[in-house]
Amino acid sequence: MGSMLIDGQRVEFSNEKNLLEIVRKCGIDLPTFCYHSELSVYGACRMCMVEDKWGGTIASCSTPPKDGMEIYTNTAKLKKHRKMILELILANHDRDCTVCEKNGRCKLQELAIRLGVKKVRFEEEKKDLHVDDSSVSIVRNPNKCIMCGDCVRMCEEVQGVGVLGFAYRGAKIQVTTAFNKAMNKVDCVNCGQCRTVCPTGALVIKKDIDRAWNVLHDKNKRVIAQIAPAVRVAMGEEFGLKAGEVTMGKIVAALRKMGFDQVYDTALAADLTVIEESEEFKKHLDSESKLPLFTSCCPAWVKFAEQKYPELTENISSCRSPQQMFGAVIKEQFRSLKETDGKDNVVIAIMPCTAKKYEAVRPENFNNGEYDVDMVITTQELAMMIKEQGIVFNELEDEALDMPFGLASGAGIIFGVTGGVAEAVLRHCYMDKSSSSLKNLAFTGIRGMKGVKEAEVELNGKTIRIAVVHGLKNADNLIKSVINGEKSYNFIEVMACPGGCIGGAGQPIPHSLNDRIQRTKGIYNADSASAIKRSEENPTIVALYNGILKRNHKLLHRSNK
Repeated sequence: MGSMLIDGQRVEFSNEKNLLEIVRKCGIDLPTFCYHSELSVYGACRMCMVEDKWGGTIASCSTPPKDGMEIYTNTAKLKKHRKMILELILANHDRDCTVCEKNGRCKLQELAIRLGVKKVRFEEEKKDLHVDDSSVSIVRNPNKCIMCGDCVRMCEEVQGVGVLGFAYRGAKIQVTTAFNKAMNKVDCVNCGQCRTVCPTGALVIKKDIDRAWNVLHDKNKRVIAQIAPAVRVAMGEEFGLKAGEVTMGKIVAALRKMGFDQVYDTALAADLTVIEESEEFKKHLDSESKLPLFTSCCPAWVKFAEQKYPELTENISSCRSPQQMFGAVIKEQFRSLKETDGKDNVVIAIMPCTAKKYEAVRPENFNNGEYDVDMVITTQELAMMIKEQGIVFNELEDEALDMPFGLASGAGIIFGVTGGVAEAVLRHCYMDKSSSSLKNLAFTGIRGMKGVKEAEVELNGKTIRIAVVHGLKNADNLIKSVINGEKSYNFIEVMACPGGCIGGAGQPIPHSLNDRIQRTKGIYNADSASAIKRSEENPTIVALYNGILKRNHKLLHRSNK
């Protein structure tokens, strides 16, 4: 505990780790480029400098508070300092803002306007570096990089992948891959978390908007949408609504206005995943082999494991992700319809995740001469398409999903948050199907935003050890502890993105941890409002197992397993 003077006002502090946190706590938004609370302190941009009572300047992000300190946040010296930094950055930056992907969302642009930078006094040093669009998920434009290092630290510290780093020295310094290789030639897992912290247009989502419009305008195509659970609690943020507000009805209405022929819920396929993964888990448990069983829903995690822990391949569930299950089932279901009217069936997945773009084009997802999912567009891409068509999203009346593939259980919906897959599997495996048993699952320790969660549950007379982890660095540390014999689990759920799919790189960028928490609450609220709580109780699922899945069960599993 202590107190200090900030701009002449007495402010108390307790557990804040630096001056920046205290300044923001008292209602002053100090500008930063390189500060993120979940990353290490880097102190490169120097935008958060404050002035002490002796006239010295200090970086607020890296300076711990001391009782009795006296600082100023907006002196003439500081204003001149910040404008000088912005001018120097802009002089070394591709300023073609009108056609930049981040126009209107760029932190550099925002601060230049906020701090009154009307002109750049320094000669522009025009870069002409190669724009890397080799990845199916992310485009990297080094001409727009301001060397804040946010992507480097995110990739290394949170995801444990480390494919980005600094190269060269002085004026030639760059953020790049090893030996400047293309993104599709390095161990990038396509999670896209680098782009969530990039303040400019140096890292952006690889867009499929034009491809989507092309098929929507083609009268020979039947365009089918599937909407992932996490999209419904984040889309509203693009239109000024609160984080966590469920906007599924408005999303459906917008998609129909855009020309989609059928609109379904990916959570239905999550119900299929629950049943298949649960039965697979029971077999592993009964035979006491290939344990722990890892979930397979997150393609970034699957690629990470294939690259770093190939020996665990047999421990990863053979189930396809809900996205791919849905695509395979829909293509099979609508095959006869195509023979009748001659229209090609095109499945477009609306996902919170950039890695889903990579997953859709994996070789095992190409069957019968076509991909099971033809295209993936992210939450942000869909928002751009809605705005492009001029649809006033907030004024849309809610519309219902199409049947029968619009009916999902609460267990399928909670796939969108960390811990959701594990909880859904337990709902299916528990012999006790009472409402009290369902409620007790919420208190086993698998919910929440903690990076690694552990729980022990009694499952039909056996003690089951479960781990739930999000963030690939956390997963890496957990796997090492399992391999070293320090930890032992029966079931491990892994999601690459912080908070799970609600924090995916295709979502609107969360302004704070609270945004992720509100999205999580929105998912659980949708689960609470669902009349069907368990996957096996979904009548559409029952019909599928008695129909096309009885004839072709392999649709639900990876062909290479």
